[in-house]
Amino acid sequence: MPTRRQLLAGAAAAAVSGVTLAADPSTDAPPQAPGKQRPPRIGLASYSLWQFRNDNLRSLEKNLDLAGEWGFDGVEILWRQLESNDNGYLQKLKQRALRHGLDLYGFSTHQTFLTPDPAKRKANVDLTIHQLELAYELGIPSMRVQSGTWGTSKDFDDLMAHRGIEPPVAGHTDEEAFKWTIDCFQQCIPTAEKCGVTMGLENHWGLGRTPEGVLRIVKGVNSPWLRVTCDMGNFLEDPYDKLAQIAPYASMVHAKTYYGGGLWYTLDLDYPRVATLIRKAGYDGYLSLEFEGKEDAATGVPKSLATLRAAFGTR
Repeated sequence: MPTRRQLLAGAAAAAVSGVTLAADPSTDAPPQAPGKQRPPRIGLASYSLWQFRNDNLRSLEKNLDLAGEWGFDGVEILWRQLESNDNGYLQKLKQRALRHGLDLYGFSTHQTFLTPDPAKRKANVDLTIHQLELAYELGIPSMRVQSGTWGTSKDFDDLMAHRGIEPPVAGHTDEEAFKWTIDCFQQCIPTAEKCGVTMGLENHWGLGRTPEGVLRIVKGVNSPWLRVTCDMGNFLEDPYDKLAQIAPYASMVHAKTYYGGGLWYTLDLDYPRVATLIRKAGYDGYLSLEFEGKEDAATGVPKSLATLRAAFGTR
């Protein structure tokens, strides 16, 4: 006759057998087909309102108020929108989110490790560690991170004009930069683990411009505390196969919309197709709206929310 301990172990195994997780980036094991999934929660990235240009919508308090009014489930805070690092200010943001029934689920940060200067790389490691600690103080479990860029473009508009491609600093190579970036993220892992904040490397510019580049860094760091922020609008050509490569490692998914035309470019994304590949990858976490259209946010953002709800089958 089985013991009580054996019965409990068997029950736990049976419960776990019905749950399928996305691939662990610390292994090369392929993802398994997902079981029954609930529709994802949909949140608003505060970047959608500020867009680095709408100063009347830079206030995070106002962003939280609008997200609650429009019916989002949570808000992803853009680090550059913080007015202060003072703990009192941070806790008031948490309180305001609570008042609207909103989760603070994501913290979107910037850093760059693409520099041959060890002192500059160390400064960016220290910055990233500080950002992880800020996320912890805000109660945020997920943080968008980037490889950064070489800085050889004249400005961001110039980088976008060249489809996110830029040459390395003279005398250096991307191959060197991969080693620097992996080393720098490894230095951040102990703090991420201590704070319980999962970093998500975004498919963005720099070394994250391709799925191969993203996965090379994630697998090189080899820790469950560095996964992927899967941005459906940052692969400018043939996005679907590329998104399918990184989606099994996602800790966050960014959904871009372009009502009124894009600020830098416009993609004609098939949102139901993206929804299918995200589900196939086993992801059922937050879907974070990054509105990059020129239309007024008061109409463009609610329309975007309706588009995502229709594609992902949410309420």
